Amino acid sequence: MRHPPRSVLLAVTGAAALLGSVTVPAVTASGAVPACTVEYSVTSQWDTGFQGAVKITNNTAAMSGWNLTFDLAGGQKVSQGWNAKWSQSGTTVTAANETYNGQLGSGASVSAGFIASRSGGNAVPTTFKLNGTICNTDSGPTDPTDPTDPPDPGDGTAPVLRVFGNKLVDAAGTTRRMLGVNRSGGEFMCVQGRGIWDGPVDDASVRAIADWKANTVRIPLNEECWLGLSNIQPQYAGANYVNAVKDLVAKVRANGMTPMLELHWTYGQYTGNSSGCSDVHASCQKPMPDMQYTPSFWTSVANTFKDDPTVVFDLFNEPYPDRATSTTTQAWQCWRDGGTCPGIGYQVAGMQDLVDAIRATGARNLILAGGLAYSNDLSQWLAYKPTDPAGNLAAAWHVYNFNTCSNESCWNSTLAPVAAQVPLVAGEIGENTCSHGFVDQVMKWFDDRGLSYLGWTWNTWNCATGPSLISSYDGTPTAYGIGLRDHLRALHG
Repeated sequence: MRHPPRSVLLAVTGAAALLGSVTVPAVTASGAVPACTVEYSVTSQWDTGFQGAVKITNNTAAMSGWNLTFDLAGGQKVSQGWNAKWSQSGTTVTAANETYNGQLGSGASVSAGFIASRSGGNAVPTTFKLNGTICNTDSGPTDPTDPTDPPDPGDGTAPVLRVFGNKLVDAAGTTRRMLGVNRSGGEFMCVQGRGIWDGPVDDASVRAIADWKANTVRIPLNEECWLGLSNIQPQYAGANYVNAVKDLVAKVRANGMTPMLELHWTYGQYTGNSSGCSDVHASCQKPMPDMQYTPSFWTSVANTFKDDPTVVFDLFNEPYPDRATSTTTQAWQCWRDGGTCPGIGYQVAGMQDLVDAIRATGARNLILAGGLAYSNDLSQWLAYKPTDPAGNLAAAWHVYNFNTCSNESCWNSTLAPVAAQVPLVAGEIGENTCSHGFVDQVMKWFDDRGLSYLGWTWNTWNCATGPSLISSYDGTPTAYGIGLRDHLRALHG
């Protein structure tokens, strides 16, 4: 969203190091086939964490549900996982089947993986139980009362979200939607020399967002401020800026909401069609991110938050290479691959470059990528979807009443096919009418399909030009914002 008129790279640490597979022996000393076999492996490891995997083979009668338990005795803590419902109580880790992989026939196998933190060593578990039966040995059942559906940890913190098919799920496998607001300020205040945030970001103001029953807060950022480049005043740059972002993320998480970090304004001079400014610096929305600084920005952000998988990364606010290039194909190729793009005078970082920068740090956080036309066009998103080795990439979309794709016919033809294959998140919805009739239509379409959306914006601007959701940071809504507030509260009873 464009805003109303207003009067040094962190070191890469803990890069993942590929390790050899560590596998627990699968047969007994006598050569007898065990009732079940578990192969446990550490597939990658870094200073403060690792990625693990299990392959479970059932050597007895077919099972209609399975439950694997083992102990991590070295202080490791599982933070997220996939292909199973993962939980941990003390040292005991439980992986229970998902609804789609509960059938485990005789001789059949199933694999699942997880991310865990560690400090110091990384001791390999020695004993595995499948539905109470010790695996990798010919011993019989030892604990038939082991549960097949582990309880939710219920720690009250923000969920760890992961892509599963076309849905977002938490660590327990429960489908989740991101519903909330944008908290603008971090993208423009610093580059304008006026501070870091626009308005308060204290505990009370963040609690006011949660009081609307929001579960997600999108936080726009500025790459020059994060990286501490020389054109930014030192008090608003580098470590001061990074620490302010970390503090706001912590407040959002403490209120049980998902923090979404989004790159809004970037470096690179663009004066072509629909240019927001002629400045080379990150003082307006550019058509694409720049290769000079943006991969470094995401490397630094990913290193800062890779051990907090509740944080979501939104790659770039509103790409519009379609306004610079002469063909749609050129625009989508520029979007994905970057490089030298027609009509853009700087070297572009494509969405693939940014995904690669994040994953190279070992971060497996959920990533969002918006399409063309200020993220309003997803017509070829699936065809040009970046490759994500973590399989944790979702589509982002923006819509306002003045956008091209702002009616149900367009949503049905261009959004529905995307939403059928990957999670779809409307990172910005809004209107500049000081009413909420349009966003009501958007929310209904997304509600009917179980999709995510966030209102623009939690700032006290004029709702006719912002648009802004609030008139006070205590959560008092504008005539526009009351629509989102009342809707979110109604969804939560």
